[in-house]
Amino acid sequence: MNENQRSAWIVTLAAAAFLMVTMGARQSLGLFVSPINTSTGLGITAISLAMAVGQLMWGVVQPVAGAMADRHGPARVLVGGLVVLAVGTAMTPFMTSTFGLVVSLGLLAAIGSGAGSFSVLIGAVSQRLPVEGRGKAAGVINAGGSFGQFVFAPVSQGLIGLLGWMGAMWSLAAITLGALPLVKVVSPKARAHPATAIEGHSTPWRAARSAMTDRSYLLLHAGFFTCGFHIAFLVTHLPGEVDLCGLPASVASWSLALIGLANIAGSLLAGSSISRFRSKHILAVMYGSRAVLIAWYLVAPKTAWTFYVFAIGLGLTWLATVPPTASIVGKLFGVRYLATLFGLTLLSHQVGGFLGAYLGGVALAASGNYQWMWYADMALAAAAAIVNLPIREARVARAPVPT
Repeated sequence: MNENQRSAWIVTLAAAAFLMVTMGARQSLGLFVSPINTSTGLGITAISLAMAVGQLMWGVVQPVAGAMADRHGPARVLVGGLVVLAVGTAMTPFMTSTFGLVVSLGLLAAIGSGAGSFSVLIGAVSQRLPVEGRGKAAGVINAGGSFGQFVFAPVSQGLIGLLGWMGAMWSLAAITLGALPLVKVVSPKARAHPATAIEGHSTPWRAARSAMTDRSYLLLHAGFFTCGFHIAFLVTHLPGEVDLCGLPASVASWSLALIGLANIAGSLLAGSSISRFRSKHILAVMYGSRAVLIAWYLVAPKTAWTFYVFAIGLGLTWLATVPPTASIVGKLFGVRYLATLFGLTLLSHQVGGFLGAYLGGVALAASGNYQWMWYADMALAAAAAIVNLPIREARVARAPVPT
C-alpha cells in the first residue's frame, strides 16, 4: 500500500468514526422516550412530536450544511455540528415542556447531528480521493453510521440503568465532543479533482438551481424519497406490527438490531459494487428487492423467525442506498458541490421519512392495522426501482485485462 492509498484509508475511516458518533447518538434517542415521559409527565404524543420535528430538521439541515462546507470548508461545519449536538443533548434534562423538548431534541440535536452527517462527510472525503475510490469510501462511511447505531444503543441503555436518563444524556453529550479530533483528519487541505461544467458556478446555490433542472437528478430524488418513506415507516412502526402479531417485544428489538448489523454488510457491498456496476442498476435492484421482500412477508406466517429473516433482508439495503446515490450525484455534477447537491437529495429522503412515520400512525388509527401501508410501501419500492433506470449515467469503465 503506497502513501496515497494509506492516506485515503485514514481519511475514510476517520469519516466513518465521525458518523458512528453522530448517527449513534441520534439513533439512540428513542431509548429515552419512556424515561422522559415518566420523569416529566408530558405524554408520548408530545415527546413523539419533538422526535418527528427532529426527523424533518435532520433532513432540512443537510443541504444548508453541505452548502456551508462547499463554500467555507467542512471543518467549521463539522465542529459546529458536534458542539450543537452536544448542547442540545445536554439541555434536554432541563426541559419540562413540549416546546423545550422541540428546541433541544427537535431542533438543536437534529441540526447538530445533521451537520455532521452524510452530505458533509461524503463530500469532504470525495475531494481527497480519486474517482475510482469514492464509491468504496462511501460504503465504508455508511457502514460506520450503522455500526454507531449498533454500539450506541446498548451503551445508552447501560448508561440509563447506571446513571439515570439525565446522567446518560450528559454522558452522551461528552462522548459526542470526543469526536472533535477527527475533524482535522477528515477535512481536505486542497481540492484533488478536475472541475466539471457545473463546478464553474460561483456559489453552491447556483449549482443547486442548475441541478434541479436535470431530469436524472429529479428521478434520483424521487427514488430516494420512497427510500425515506420505507425506512421511517419500518423503524417507527415495526415494533407495533410485532405487537399486532402477538409476539413479544424482544422480537422487535432483535429485529432492529439485525437490521443494523445487516446494513454494515450491505453498505460495504454496495460501496464495492459501484466500481463494477452502474449505480442506477444497483439502486434498481435494491428497491426492487424491497418490493419482493414485502410481498413475501405479507404471505408468510407471522413468527419470530419470519421477522428475523425479514429484518436481515431489509438491513442489506437499509441505508446501503446512500453510496450509489451519492455516486450518481458525483458523476452528474462532480464533487465540488457534492455536499450541497447530495444534501438536497437527503432532504427528499427525510420528507418521505416524515410521511412514512406519520401516515403509518394514521393508518393504524383508522383501520387498526398497517395493511394498506404495506401495500403502499411495496408499490413505492417497485416504482423507485423503475424511476432509477432512465437516469443518465455512463457505463463503468473496465480495467484492461493484462496479457
